[in-house]
Amino acid sequence: MKRAGFSTRWLPVLLLLPQLLIIAVFFYWPAAHAVQSSFFLQDPFGFGSTFVGLDNYSDLSGNSEYLSIAWFTVIFTVLVTFFSLSIALLLAVKADNVLRGAKTYRTLLMWVYAVAPPVAGFIGLILFNQSWGPLTELARSIGWDFKLGVNFNDTATAMVIVSVWKQVPVNFIFFLSGLQSIPRSVREAALIDNRSSTGRFWDVTFPLLAPTGFFLLIINITYALFDTFGVIDTMVKGEPGNNPMTLVYKVYVDGFRGNDLGGSSAQSVVLMVLVLALTVFQFRLVERRIHYT
Repeated sequence: MKRAGFSTRWLPVLLLLPQLLIIAVFFYWPAAHAVQSSFFLQDPFGFGSTFVGLDNYSDLSGNSEYLSIAWFTVIFTVLVTFFSLSIALLLAVKADNVLRGAKTYRTLLMWVYAVAPPVAGFIGLILFNQSWGPLTELARSIGWDFKLGVNFNDTATAMVIVSVWKQVPVNFIFFLSGLQSIPRSVREAALIDNRSSTGRFWDVTFPLLAPTGFFLLIINITYALFDTFGVIDTMVKGEPGNNPMTLVYKVYVDGFRGNDLGGSSAQSVVLMVLVLALTVFQFRLVERRIHYT
């Protein structure tokens, strides 16, 4: 196997330096500042700060509102991840079998990827408008009085639907690429061994898609936790009130609206630790069951 050769050890360092600087400036420095701020009670106007130790963290552990938001974040993340992956996989399998009009079919599925999260949230507001929204009218036709921004469960349902709709095209692209990379000889052998299309999918196709699925699992969990901020902020219309929100949005509300800089910093540190633990769990336990070919 050919390997890249460098005449000096400093050349690869120089090539990596721009990326390392970006990571240091936009990740490590803000993370360190958040950890430091979480131990202080700070004046929002910058006139001073008081060291309070672990009080900000202890307040979170005894805050029933924060615990309920954390529980909603878990449910929201699981629902968005599951439906985004399952719907995208189903569409990719169907698109892989389409012969006539395949390019048009795939393009229509992928164009949503270009929509920014706030724009997706705005489209969700239109679709779930209480007066004339088409999805609201559809819910009303089956006896569901859908009230976005008023009813907690209705708002949560709309947030999940819009977030899934926004993420499906990304998963679709990767799943379709994974399906098309499966050798034709393997598919023909599977067709001879098993006449059932469902059996061939679970016995042959799905295991070969496991590396792609594992990668998308991490991407979708990260998306549900962080990248849905724009969707949530738009759909709750800047007035969270009793509406559902995730932990990331809670950090924004407490920090930028409640001016609780120390408390919001503690929340961001807790969220960072949870995501780190989840990532380690995925790579140490889940990846062991993934076989790369």
